[in-house]
Amino acid sequence: MTQTRQLPQSTAPPGFISGSSLILLSFAAAFFPRIVQAVGIPAVINFAHFIVLPAACSLVILTSRRQDRRQMIIVKSILLGLLVLFAIATASALLNNAGLINVFLGLMIISEPFILLAALVAIPFTPDALTHLKKWVLGFGMGHLILALGQKVGLATGLLAHERMTIEDNVQGVFYLSSGGHVVGASASLAFGLYYYFSARAVPLWIRCSVLFAVIAQILFADAKQVILVALVSWVLLILSKITDLKVAFQYIIAAVLVGYAFYWCIYNVEVFSPYQTWIRPHIYGPDGDATLLKTGPLRIIPSFYTSILNWPLGLGPGHTIGRIGGWMIKDYWNIVGPLGATIHPASEAVWDTWQGHYLDSSFFAPLWGWAGIWGDLGFLGLASYISLWFITWTHVCKDDLSRFLVFNILVNGFIFTLMEEPGFTLTSIMLIGLRWHELRIKGHL
Repeated sequence: MTQTRQLPQSTAPPGFISGSSLILLSFAAAFFPRIVQAVGIPAVINFAHFIVLPAACSLVILTSRRQDRRQMIIVKSILLGLLVLFAIATASALLNNAGLINVFLGLMIISEPFILLAALVAIPFTPDALTHLKKWVLGFGMGHLILALGQKVGLATGLLAHERMTIEDNVQGVFYLSSGGHVVGASASLAFGLYYYFSARAVPLWIRCSVLFAVIAQILFADAKQVILVALVSWVLLILSKITDLKVAFQYIIAAVLVGYAFYWCIYNVEVFSPYQTWIRPHIYGPDGDATLLKTGPLRIIPSFYTSILNWPLGLGPGHTIGRIGGWMIKDYWNIVGPLGATIHPASEAVWDTWQGHYLDSSFFAPLWGWAGIWGDLGFLGLASYISLWFITWTHVCKDDLSRFLVFNILVNGFIFTLMEEPGFTLTSIMLIGLRWHELRIKGHL
């Protein structure tokens, strides 16, 4: 019988508490700015995490002590991967005359999860300290869930006014009044709910199931259809990744078939699931279907702007195509980033033009999606570098099915919209993955 390795309960090393607090501060800086802006704080608050997180996490990495060999290998691997990504982004910017602010924002938007993960792994948590951090993080998640459900009640009763978007789109939790905040909020709640269900084993089952039920309710109230679809696809990928373990894979397959059938039945028999019927139109998904042509448009449009053979490995430059920075942020916050030397590229507008006014106006069909955006900005070298960081995360940090599912959930979202570059969602998932790694480390299961 395997014995559980007990870690010493001695006093934490100097700087440990501050390191844990800096991790929490970094996460909060990316998780709460939308709701803070909604109460009247200037929009520049949305950029605070780009400064706070790398500064705080760098301090944690530099000051953490008593790391074991495993922790050192993971941290060094992530930092090396980030250094390579920085070199590629810099080369791409020089090739395409991208602004310095483009480089900074373009790098940070895709690097933040890995910077946070490196800092989180670097800390030599004791069981009590890890429990303390978990309570804060789960408190953030519970507050977000309660706020989202409260928004639904307020909107439905008229106590909470809405001036733009639909009532469903306004069910956003802490991402209130942001474009696509209902999907971001529902995705973050799903990550929190699943983590709580599987990690809080000491909590009665009915309480953990109630939290999951509340998460599903938020997803349905927000009409965030893609969240459930992405979760199902991620689950299938998780099953395929376990195909070497036939017994476990068979159990997952049976469960997936039952859940899939139940979901299909609900689409046609339960009113709240009826919006999913709008996606069941086979004729738009063929090789020449409208959805296929719209979705794959960037793969044809972006190369048409290449002026050098080097654009293939290095792209059109950070923030120059359809990632979150080039597709949204530079345009929405031009009054802030414009004076800082931000640059734009016609490729971004060319892709936008294919979607504006299109009858397939759901984000599910949007030609602005994460993987295409990273490839468009940084080329095949940048894309390979980004994938390598996820490979490091998968092989070194994801040691159970929950962590692997959360990674798949991020990567699958990259094929739909720009959620893969949404800090509130990706940092939530990465924070939970890091906490789960420490839980397993402390229990001696690694």
